[in-house]
Amino acid sequence: MATKRDYYEVLGVSKTASKDEIKSAYRKLAKKYHPDNKETGDEAKFKEVQEAYDVLFDDQKRSAYDRFGHAAFEQGGPNAGQGGFGGFGDAGFDFDLGDIFGSFFGGGFGGQQRSSSNFGPQKGNDVLMRLKVDFMDVVNGKDQDVSFDYDEDCPHCHGSGADSPNDVKTCNTCGGRGYVNRRKQVIFGYANVQETCPDCRGKGKNISKKCSECGGVGYKHIKKTIKIHIPAGINNGQQIRAQGMGGVGYNGGPHGDLYIEINVKPHPYFNRDGNDIHLDIPIDFVDAILGSKIEVPTVYGSELISIPAGTQVGTVLKLKGKGIQDLRTKKPGDQYIHLQIKIPTSLNRKQKEALEDYKKATDKETAFEKFKKMFKK
Repeated sequence: MATKRDYYEVLGVSKTASKDEIKSAYRKLAKKYHPDNKETGDEAKFKEVQEAYDVLFDDQKRSAYDRFGHAAFEQGGPNAGQGGFGGFGDAGFDFDLGDIFGSFFGGGFGGQQRSSSNFGPQKGNDVLMRLKVDFMDVVNGKDQDVSFDYDEDCPHCHGSGADSPNDVKTCNTCGGRGYVNRRKQVIFGYANVQETCPDCRGKGKNISKKCSECGGVGYKHIKKTIKIHIPAGINNGQQIRAQGMGGVGYNGGPHGDLYIEINVKPHPYFNRDGNDIHLDIPIDFVDAILGSKIEVPTVYGSELISIPAGTQVGTVLKLKGKGIQDLRTKKPGDQYIHLQIKIPTSLNRKQKEALEDYKKATDKETAFEKFKKMFKK
């Protein structure tokens, strides 16, 4: 199987390109490679350009692509809530082909233009919800129930909106096509334009008797609960997709998808930086001077570490592999221990005497005395 080209490379734009730049690049390449362009048409390249545009012009898909590349859209990909974003083509054109080719070929592409409406089944809108999870849930991963509002296909009419199959009739106005042809005057003459059928509103069918259960809308508004998997390593702001759990489709089309954005509650002690964990640990000044062994908490349990004798303020120790695992590679990060050396604010008599004896036994210059000499040179 051929390796897919980078979508930014396909459109010839930078990774910081604006939506206007992406649209402009797409329009030029669509003109060039459309199969009906006899001079430079190339169906394979046209599909490649369309696929790249579908992703980069959609903010959610572009964000996923920037994080995970093509893997975001593969079955079982990292943004999938066990599956990728799915196939392309659902987004369609945000402008019609007549708009692209009107000036290129004159008077409308192939002598005919379509209105911006799409005919036939269309996928429903994608829906975004946010889910708060505990810090440790993204460390270990977790299965969790999620509840949301959902438009479920009516069990009586199965989404058709008709009381029975015999109540669905082909539209006489458009003959079941969902659109009608109109001849309209344009700036350079006349063009045949396809418009949504005013009788069936693009469905191609009319209903003689509406469903007694849903009133003809084809769905019922319910509260739905599904189980999702929060993968270990997912970070704040990343999303999980629940396929087919979004808005209801149009004209028999499938539901959109539900995107669940993860909001991670901060931990009172552990701080995450990428896949690394940072933790402040207080130690007594005596342990810093003489050295010691202490048990420190990690996200996976306690770990015994050695404090070297003579440890200085600001010392950071690393526990390799004790961070959070990477969402894609599964390789864990590290944990960094920031040692906070605590100086006592009050001493008893014995402690003072012991420190005085230590001071008398020290025949070396103090750090401050060495510092003062630097200004006498």
